[in-house]
Order: sequence, then structure tokens, then C-alpha cells
Amino acid sequence: MTLGNSVRSIPRPLVKANQWTIVLSVILTWLTGQEWILLVPLLAGLSGLIFGFNPVMQLAKIFLKKDPKAYIPEDWEQQQFNQKIAVTCLAVGFTGFLLDWNGIGYVFTIMVAAAAFIAILGFCIGCFIHYQWKQYRFRRAHR
Repeated sequence: MTLGNSVRSIPRPLVKANQWTIVLSVILTWLTGQEWILLVPLLAGLSGLIFGFNPVMQLAKIFLKKDPKAYIPEDWEQQQFNQKIAVTCLAVGFTGFLLDWNGIGYVFTIMVAAAAFIAILGFCIGCFIHYQWKQYRFRRAHR
């Protein structure tokens, strides 16, 4: 999505803060058995998707040492796609734990925590899925 001549983006440290929040919330949920901890990244992610305001990123922004534009940018559209996947996995995981369907809770929280941690390490699974989806749609439209 472009705004004028610029591409809408998010500074990488804010994206990383969001990813670490997901990973740490999932691990704390597993260690404590308190599924409500998943509500932190879940509600922050939902808020970001619905209102364009992610409290985790806003809090992290306070700690930036440079101007936000000085950091490596992450594509806003791509991050929205990734956030939809994360919110879905967190919601299903939370619901699974809440209903004592622990297998479902673990499967979906493992997926979201693994994807977030792998993204922290440098490979974005959501980006890969998004790219493949766009390629599929392009090929299908140009048959």
C-alpha cells in the first residue's frame, strides 16, 4: 500500500518487540498454565488490526533511540498479513486452553511461537506464505 510516493512501513525494532511479546507470552502460558497471558499479544494484535493501534508497538516506540525512519523498515501490508495469522493462532490457542482442549491450545501456540521466533532469527514464514499466495493469484489470473 502506498501513500503518495512512499511505502507504508513499520520500524523493525517495533516488529521485533511484537514478535518477542508473542514468544514470551506463549512460553509464560505454558510454564504457568495461565491462558489469560495469551490475551496480551492477542488483544494487542487485534487492536492493531482493527484500530491501527498496537499497544505493544506503541510502548516499544518509547525506547527507540533514533527517529523511527532511521531503522530498517518492515512492509506494513506484510505485517498486517502476519498479524492476522498470529491473531488467529493465538485466538484458537487461547480458546483451546480455555475449553481444556489442551492439544489444540498447544498446537496453535506452538505454531505462532515458532513462527515468531523464526522471524526473530531472520526468516519470515508469514512473508513466505504471503508471497506464495500472491504468486498463485497472479498465475491464476494470467492463464
